[in-house]
This record gives sequence, structure tokens and C-alpha cells, in this order.
Amino acid sequence: MVHKRLDGLLFSQMVYMGAGLLSKNAKLVDGLNVFPVPDGDTGTNMNLTLTSGAEELARRESPKIGESSAALAKGLLMGARGNSGVILSQLFRGFSKAVNGKDEINARQFAEALKAGVDSAYQAVMKPVEGTILTVAREAADMAVRAARATDDIQLVMEKTYEQAQATLLRTPEMLPVLKEVGVVDSGGQGLLFVYEGFIRALRGETADQIREAHTNAALSSADMDEWVHEQHAQLHMKTEDIQFGYCTEFMVHLKHSTEANKKPFSEMVFRNQLDQMGDSLLVISDDEMVKVHIHAEQPGNVLQYAQQFGSLHRIKIENMREQHANILRQEEQKEKKAEAALPYGLIAVAAGPGLADIFRSMGVHVVVEGGQTMNPSTEDFLSAISGLNAEHIIILPNNSNIVMAANQAAELAEKSVTVVPSKSIPQGMAALVAFNAGASLDENREGMTSAIGQVKTGMVTHAVRDTRMGDVEIKEGNFIGIAEKEIVSAGDDLMKIAKELLSQLVDEETGIVTIFIGEGADEAQAEELGEFLNESFADVDVEIHHGGQPLYPYLFAVE
Repeated sequence: MVHKRLDGLLFSQMVYMGAGLLSKNAKLVDGLNVFPVPDGDTGTNMNLTLTSGAEELARRESPKIGESSAALAKGLLMGARGNSGVILSQLFRGFSKAVNGKDEINARQFAEALKAGVDSAYQAVMKPVEGTILTVAREAADMAVRAARATDDIQLVMEKTYEQAQATLLRTPEMLPVLKEVGVVDSGGQGLLFVYEGFIRALRGETADQIREAHTNAALSSADMDEWVHEQHAQLHMKTEDIQFGYCTEFMVHLKHSTEANKKPFSEMVFRNQLDQMGDSLLVISDDEMVKVHIHAEQPGNVLQYAQQFGSLHRIKIENMREQHANILRQEEQKEKKAEAALPYGLIAVAAGPGLADIFRSMGVHVVVEGGQTMNPSTEDFLSAISGLNAEHIIILPNNSNIVMAANQAAELAEKSVTVVPSKSIPQGMAALVAFNAGASLDENREGMTSAIGQVKTGMVTHAVRDTRMGDVEIKEGNFIGIAEKEIVSAGDDLMKIAKELLSQLVDEETGIVTIFIGEGADEAQAEELGEFLNESFADVDVEIHHGGQPLYPYLFAVE
């Protein structure tokens, strides 16, 4: 199948197929993580990011590639999670800018757009590392540009792009020694390869359940539905419990190309009258091929069951209006709060575990965003936290190396003064808070807090999710592993033995205080034993013990 032009509909199909393949293989990509800890990591983050982009694309799908790519880029941007998700969002953000305003593109323009995406991704990373998804994307885009000079078939260009991406991925262990040591290829590059494979499959005309069907009838556009948008401000004068029909229900019925057997003949008058008895705010638009329906119903399942008698259902969307109304009231409360005098500073920190969250609040943090190793907050999560703060300056503490990029992206998008202090662990975040001074200038706080995060060492005890070897440390699945900063220093079946070995690596004659945070899988008696071990081994060290409640990590240690 030859494709000399690429429009918005075919591009959308490529994205849906790529998202489907990535979703199907997300756990495989997660399994390529270098560190054998139970993180939500690369595959999960890329999958959640691309799913967000595909959902936004499905809502705003257009025959014009400029408009479809813009919708995808917006969804990716708002849903980006983790470093891999942010980089993926930037690849398509640059692509979108390159095709902005175009109805369709040719092979050369497609290749140049891929190259523009790579440029955008490299610009987003402070210190690009070769042997990662960046390298895979860059060399693949370079091949696309070369291939487009030899052929005007977009499918052939994409196939050459995929082949180069595959070859580069296989070379990533030679570029990053840690990959070679563990015996894996780069996980982000592997995730991108699944996306590219989906692109090729769509260009070849293959189909999958993950592919949403494109718009088939422009006459039934969403513009007609826009006239029925709810008047949100009017809802402020009603109570949530007064809503009689609680579910805003929209869908399409395919009459001509239906997959339903024994369907009934369609009469718009009969259809409309029947639905009118099931709710209010009814809108029915139909032609010979399709019916588009909007209704507020209390039992949307009954509406769909009735409509299914006339054809197959598509683009089903059901929203809980009682929940929406409650959100509107909360937003109004936030607006009222914003009218109050602004604080000089607003502090946001990321933490997983109720104890850690409480400690951060006690140290002056205004908003604790739930997240960490098990689930990285998205750009949108940060923007939501930022919007809820009425402050002249907002400071974010990501407290995880895989969250810093999403925080930085939120800071760039926010319409407020937002600074990210790049704390990469819970102890670093707390050290930064100790250095914070509400009476100091923003520059003074940025400098002091950033300096403070370098004065604390972080130790973590977790468990291995697979067999591997890191340097001289042999690791078996299920072992406890001790991590000093970013290096695995011990592994074994005895939790206390591993914790003590880790502390011995972290504590030295210059150490003044060690803070122990108790997580899931550990108890206070064990923590007291570790405190006694420290007092016996290091006479001048003070020990503090707190309940952090963090998942997956029985112990976190802050060594200062």
C-alpha cells in the first residue's frame, strides 16, 4: 500500500495502533529497567502518557494533520509522566509544530517533522545521555530524512525509520555500560519501537481493537453538540442532589454499516419519542448512515440498550454530572480563596506514604502530591496543585529523579512564578525545607535549598523483582537490596542485615544525624534495633525515627 500523503485521519490511526501496542507491551518495557526495584517506571509511564495523548486525539480528531497532531501533543503534554513520558511528549510536540497549519504532508515533510520532534526532545533534557530513547529517536529520524530523499512513499520511509530504530536499540548496551552489565537494551527506546511498529501496521492497513474508527461523516460534527454545552455558572445556584438525570450520555449509532444482527428499521420520530421518556436535554441528529445522540439520563445503560436495536454503537461517552457539579462548586471555592491575599511562598512536595506526607506538612508544605517510585505524578497533577495555591512564588520539591522533568514542564506551562528545586529523594526534599526561609528572596531560597540537597545522603531498602547482578553484588528475585544514593551495595534475605550493611556504607566520621523512616514491611522494634546499632558503631551520631508509611521501601535513611 503506497501512501504519498498523510492526513489527520491516517495519522490518528497510526497513533491509536502505536498506543495499543505500547499498552499491550508496557510490562515488558518495565522489565527492562536497569534497577531491579518494583517501580511503576518506563513502560507504565510511556503507556499512561501516550494513552492520555490518544484520548485527547480521539476527542479532537480532524482530517487535517496539523489539527490532529496538535490534539495529540496537548494530550501528551498534560499526561506526561516520568522522564520517558516527558521525552515522548516532546517528540510529538516538535512534530506538531513542524506540521502546524497543514492539511496533509508528504514523505519529506513527515521525515522533517520526526527530526523536529527529536530536536524538541533534546532541548527539553538538561544533560542528554546517549544510549537512551533520545539516541534511538535521533538516529531513526536521521534515517527518515535520508529515506525521504530516495522515495515519496511514507510507508517505506516509516519502515526504514523503524529498522534504524531497531538497530540503534540493539546498540544501546554498547553506549551505556550499565545496560551491558545488566544485559538489557534501553527501556525507553524499546517503548518507542513499539510505537513505531504500530505506525507501520496502520500504514499497511492492519486493524486492531485499539484503533478507534475515524470520523466517517462530517455532517454529524461535534459543532452541533456544542450548542448544548451546559451553563456551568448557572449550576452554582442549584444543589447537587437536585439533579434528576445524573449522567450526560453521548454516542453514535451506525445504521448502514452496523455489525448488529436483526436490527430494527430506524424512524427518527419514534426513536426520539422513546428516548424522551428516559431523560432530558435530548438531542438527536441523523441521516441515512448515522445517528448522533445527546441525553441526560439516570440509567444510561437502558438508553444504550434501546439504541443498539437500530445499529452498532460508537464513540460512547458517559459522564457523571453530579460529580461534575460537585467539582464546579469546589472550583468556585478555590476562586474565592484566590481572592484572598496571596502568600509570599507556596510549597509543593511529592511523597508516597501518609507518614511522609504528614512530616512534609508539619515542615510547612502547603500541597503534598501523592507519588514517588510506584506512580510518578503527571504534568497535569503538578498544574492542578499549582492552580490551587494562591502565592507569589511557588516552589516544587519533586523528591525523585524520575519526577524532576514533569515538575519542570509544569513550571514552564504554569502562568505563575514556579521554581523547581531538583530534590531527587525524600531526604533531599526535607533538607531543602530546613534551608527554606520565608523572609528571604526567591533567588536566596533557590540557592540555599539547592545547596542543602547536596548535604544529605540517601539510603533505601527495598526488594528485587528479578535476578540480576550489579557490579560485585549478586541479586536474586525477592532479595532485600540496599541502595546508597544510586548504587546497590548489598543484597540478601535478611532485612536487618541488609539495612545495617547499608548504614555502614552511608555513615562516616563526619555524620552528625541519621533519620530512619519506617515504611511498609518494617516495624518500630526493628527500627529501634537499627538505632542501637548506630549508637554502638558510631558514638557521636544522633538518631531520629519516624513512621513514613512509604510503600515498597521498608526503610529510608537520611544521613547528614
